Amino acid sequence: MTLAFPHSWEAQVLPARPLILPPRTWIYPRAAEEVERGALEVMVQPANAPQFLATFALGFADPSAPTGVWSCPDPDELCAVAGGYAYIVNTVDPSQFTHIAFRPVLEVRPLPEHHLLLFAGHNALLAWGIAGQAWQTPRLSSEGLRITEIRGDELNGFGWDLITDRELPFTIDLRTGHSAGPHSDSFR
Repeated sequence: MTLAFPHSWEAQVLPARPLILPPRTWIYPRAAEEVERGALEVMVQPANAPQFLATFALGFADPSAPTGVWSCPDPDELCAVAGGYAYIVNTVDPSQFTHIAFRPVLEVRPLPEHHLLLFAGHNALLAWGIAGQAWQTPRLSSEGLRITEIRGDELNGFGWDLITDRELPFTIDLRTGHSAGPHSDSFR
């Protein structure tokens, strides 16, 4: 668990699905098939609501795909990632959730000084703020990007370009998600 933001809930990652289910159970996403196989099982205790079991369907069984629980900029929200499938759940009303669009999410990075939870996919970044999705970048890479540094309100990194077969730099304004510099249109 990565708890970089203040949160109003407690959570425990379970090694397996309990044999006796609690009265409140939620499965994410709701229409998942065979969700138990490799699923992330989390017992969640919100501050002012009943406890519930959250079962998060596994995206990929690849060990390089992240799995875990993160706090979010909104203290009532919990982020769970299961094999690169990322979910944001309102712990007060667990029926309210968002399945992050990247399949898979390759990195989750809390940026508490910017009030953002950052998700990196194969070719773009998505930032989650206190009011939900704050921004999503355009394509920053043909396939594969890496973040090299965050300085002030700027995020710097490289994206691999298929045409030139080399990495090209990018800079993202963390306040807006806009890319800057002559390389910003390279991957469209």
